[in-house]
Parts: sequence; C-alpha cells; structure tokens
Amino acid sequence: MSVYSEVKKFKKKYPLTVAWRLKKNAEVIEKHLNPDEIVHYVFTGQKSQKFYDFFSTCVVAITSKRILIGRKRVVFGYALDSVMPYMFNDMNVRTRIIWGKVSIDTVKELIFISNIDKDAMPEIETNVSKYMFKLKKKFPNNKETSGQKIN
Repeated sequence: MSVYSEVKKFKKKYPLTVAWRLKKNAEVIEKHLNPDEIVHYVFTGQKSQKFYDFFSTCVVAITSKRILIGRKRVVFGYALDSVMPYMFNDMNVRTRIIWGKVSIDTVKELIFISNIDKDAMPEIETNVSKYMFKLKKKFPNNKETSGQKIN
C-alpha cells in the first residue's frame, strides 16, 4: 500500500482538510517504514494546534508497529515523529464549525493535528484507537519497555 495513494484517497473523501505537498510528506514516511511494517490507515492535516496555521502540513500513518508523522520542509530536510505503542496514552478529538483537531497524548508530549475536515473525525478516532489498542495489548503493564520486541 502506497502512503501517497492512501493520503490522496483521504483528501478526496474529506476535501475541507487543509493540506498540500502530500507526495513529499508521504515520501518521508515511506522512507522510514521498516520492511515488515504494514500501513493500516493514513490521514493528513496541520501539525499545530492553531487553526490559523496553514504551513505545517503533515501526513500521519498508523502502521502495524507505531504512529508515524512525516513533514517535508520547504527548503531542505524533513521531520519525522514516531509514537511507539508504549508511549501512547490517550487521544482527543474536537470539532468546530468547519475543521476538527486530533490530539495524541504520549508519555513525553501532546501532538496536535488540526485543520482536518470535521466529517473525518469519527473515522480517524476509530482507526487510531483500534490499532493502538491492539498494539498496546503487547505491552502488559503499559510501561515503557523499550527492550520488548513487537511481533
């Protein structure tokens, strides 16, 4: 499954989502996928909690091992955030008149993805919750177990 093709499907299904340079952002994620890692769900938005920030487009991929957030910088370089299952605490979904916002609470930080078409919120919540719940089962005490292997 191509990350870019999946993010294009998401953007077509939810056209009010503010995002561009999807191919470049998707390439960041594809570059960091492990050979045995499977992409289950992809969405896009702005990696910011401010509704007026339109310059932080990112692509979010839920994989068989983690959540990846890729952003290609305009001039050079890129940024990749990886949330492992044992780092995932909680997720909040909020909607406004046009857009919605997802906040992913991790052990170390709170990640905001905003300016997403509000109609996409139930789908995003279902997919993120489903896969993270499944992965967290592999970490019995929900403690940081960096030495533990995910199968």
